[in-house]
Amino acid sequence: MDIFFTPSFPVLCQDSRGHNYTIPCADNQTLNSTSPSTVNPPAFGMSYFTMTLGALSNLTALAILAHSYASFRRRAKVPFLLLASTLLLSDLAGHLITGALALNLHLERVKHHGQMEVEPPRIYCKLFGACMVFFGLCPLLLGSAMAVERCIGITQPLLHSTVVTMTRVRFSVLLITSMALTLAGLPLLNVGNYKPQFPGTWCFLPVNGPLSIADVSLTLAFSILGLLTLIVSLVSNTLSGLKLLQARIKDGCLKSSAARRHGSFSSSSLHSLDVEMMTQLAVITVVSCVCWSPFLIYILMSVSRFYEGVSRPKHQCEKLFLLALRLASWNQILDPWVYILLRRAVLRRVLQLLQPDRAVYTQSSSYRDSHRKTIS
Repeated sequence: MDIFFTPSFPVLCQDSRGHNYTIPCADNQTLNSTSPSTVNPPAFGMSYFTMTLGALSNLTALAILAHSYASFRRRAKVPFLLLASTLLLSDLAGHLITGALALNLHLERVKHHGQMEVEPPRIYCKLFGACMVFFGLCPLLLGSAMAVERCIGITQPLLHSTVVTMTRVRFSVLLITSMALTLAGLPLLNVGNYKPQFPGTWCFLPVNGPLSIADVSLTLAFSILGLLTLIVSLVSNTLSGLKLLQARIKDGCLKSSAARRHGSFSSSSLHSLDVEMMTQLAVITVVSCVCWSPFLIYILMSVSRFYEGVSRPKHQCEKLFLLALRLASWNQILDPWVYILLRRAVLRRVLQLLQPDRAVYTQSSSYRDSHRKTIS
């Protein structure tokens, strides 16, 4: 989340004109083309563009986090920065690794004149599928850990200062990585399997068709674990948001109008560090839910249909699965923009555009305060 860059390749390249595709569906449907055997340049151009955009976005966000850590070393923010940096690193690695693997399959497809029956080598497909599962779970688990960390920091600040230490945060990152690696590596040990997915340019756990007990267990584990992380993030962010709102209302009631006129707005919740991090977390959670929910729910529904004996056209199921995965792939492209756009400096400029009079007065008040401190 993401994470899954690979589906952008299949969707953009699957309809390239000039190739004869034999689609592995129930009725063995064949799509014939009468155009010359050429590859559609815009398809690869768009794939390269999205891959470059995702990489540059993650690198830019990492640079912003590094600058934030160097310029503002507040102890309460260090765990959040560590988790956020790990999240962006996993997004970047997943974007580049899975994108490179998918690109290699597309180039192989070009060498074979676009024949869909050419499948990747078994070991290659296993490695590809393991990367998809690992880089899919890691950002979801890290996003959930960030939400829990902020929830403790906002609702129980004293407990946070004693419990949430850097050693425990590093251990949590290691535990999350080990959990995702274990689930992704089980098919490499012949517990379950990875299979090529439509249109043959990416690999994942089997979802459609006959499923073994191991396949069902791994698929359900991936789907349920992903949905649980989204639920935990939603609950934690809701509790944190309510706490901040309660503190804001209480603070507004205690302060006199004279105190508010003397620049207290500059230290209000909009400019506070907690609100900045909560805003970022809330948007990350919304993006993750929008991008990942269709994919995870589709997996759950597919397994349920298999046990109920309900069958649907295989080609239709494959196209829906591909569409859901393509949506999930945008998670890793959108995540870094949260840290790029939702910063206090950017929010302050937005506030100046929305309320220029109040923003100018706040700036003048802040200047008078700093000038008074300099004189004293």
